[in-house]
Amino acid sequence: MTTAANQRAGSAADATPPEEAIAGCALPDSPLAGALPGINACVHCGFCLQACPTYIAMEDENDSPRGRIFLMRSLLEGTVAVDDPSVREHIDRCLGCRACETACPSGVPYGQLLEATRATLTAVRPIPLLARVMLWSFARPWLLASAMASARLLAATPIPGLLSRLSGRLGFAMAMLASTESRLERAAYRPTTAPTRGSFALLQGCVMEGLFTATNRATERTLGVNGYELRAARGQRCCGALHAHAGDLETARHLARRNIEAFERSGADFIAVNAAGCGAAVKDYGLLLEHDAAWAERASAVAAKARDVSELLAAAGPVRGNSLPFTVTYDAPCHLQHAQRVVQAPMAVLAAIPDLQLVPLHESDQCCGSAGIYNLIEPDISNRVLEPKLANIKATGAPWVSTGNPGCMMQIGAGMLRAGIPARTVHPVDLLDASYAARG
Repeated sequence: MTTAANQRAGSAADATPPEEAIAGCALPDSPLAGALPGINACVHCGFCLQACPTYIAMEDENDSPRGRIFLMRSLLEGTVAVDDPSVREHIDRCLGCRACETACPSGVPYGQLLEATRATLTAVRPIPLLARVMLWSFARPWLLASAMASARLLAATPIPGLLSRLSGRLGFAMAMLASTESRLERAAYRPTTAPTRGSFALLQGCVMEGLFTATNRATERTLGVNGYELRAARGQRCCGALHAHAGDLETARHLARRNIEAFERSGADFIAVNAAGCGAAVKDYGLLLEHDAAWAERASAVAAKARDVSELLAAAGPVRGNSLPFTVTYDAPCHLQHAQRVVQAPMAVLAAIPDLQLVPLHESDQCCGSAGIYNLIEPDISNRVLEPKLANIKATGAPWVSTGNPGCMMQIGAGMLRAGIPARTVHPVDLLDASYAARG
């Protein structure tokens, strides 16, 4: 490629960012201009390169974190145009996994920079049509409920499994749907532990409640066993993560306000989240609404209550279950490990299950390529990122792959189905729930 944007990003390794603000900013009052302190924090050291799944897959400096940050600076300097198609191409290719944040010695808040850049670009060039339709649907409860109900009915038939053999987006989407079928058998039980650790409201989630309803109920039961009391949080909406990642910050803020109201009404001590991407979004509500005087304090208060379910369970022990002689490998969701920095808590959940054999997964911290709706918008790159993950899973020989995010469960599940790998995905909470159910 020979565009100005590519040439500028390609020289990122030799750049020395100034410490002060850019004089004569080309995009004043834009979300990207507000993110300049984060851009200035990048010293272009290159530690992020081998942590970045798109750089590993494509070996292109333009598709690395430091290359994209150089493009962001170039936009503010006016040396590349905001309507340059190559800028949008390289920014859109980013998975937003935030693995670069874990690797960065300078503490660059890359996730914030990415969302600010996409919001700035979207003001000039709309989000692609397929993404707009999906985001529009997730923001409307009645339409989302209908779509999820239809998806559940379809998943209960052999059709998704048959169509999963097709190539392209349709085949992979059907494979994702087929992978939501749960094959983890467990008996029903009622928690009898006294609530001594406080109360929680469950973030039900769009896909979790729509396609992984059993995991939501398992979350409620396992937390009940560990001394937490369930409180209802009626009026919940989509968490807004997908919209924020796509650059639609206004819709994300609207959805966040509705959720803040719902969780405030619940009066719960904690907000339990079993979807890593949603958890990262709720924990960032304070940042999302920091410039809204009427909501900033309320947003920060709600964000402070958010916990991944594994964090709450680990804080309680968790209570040991009964024998579950399964062989499992664990894949760390990016937004749990890199965005929330929750690493040991899921291990504590699995360690509470007697006779569970945990097989280490090579590069378990690497992205699987799901990234919300990325796998449907950028299917070719998503598949390239997924390929090494599938190879590593196959090498474990484990029949169960445990991970704490619905997008990862469906992405990996679909990949294994199409690759003929005889394994299933399962949420860690479902395994603990099955272990508790086995106690009788």
